[in-house]
Amino acid sequence: MNVVDTLFKDKHGRVVLFQTPNAIAWVAIIATILSWILPYGTLNFVAALISFGAIFTWGWQELFDGVTLFRRAIGCAVLILLILSKIT
Repeated sequence: MNVVDTLFKDKHGRVVLFQTPNAIAWVAIIATILSWILPYGTLNFVAALISFGAIFTWGWQELFDGVTLFRRAIGCAVLILLILSKIT
């Protein structure tokens, strides 16, 4: 078993590089775009909050339920970056 097999193959032996975004990923994408274009205020705050929550949820799901080791590592990296973005 080589590195590619370990990182990119699922439990059925299929190489998984890309997947269609799930519902929580779509919520994160839309909320992030809205937080960029809405003027500062309540709506912008709500969009940014939803974006953070959705991205955190997506990262958590990938970390614990990702189909490949690579997806789990991406989930872990996203969670670390999100936490660092809030404490720095």
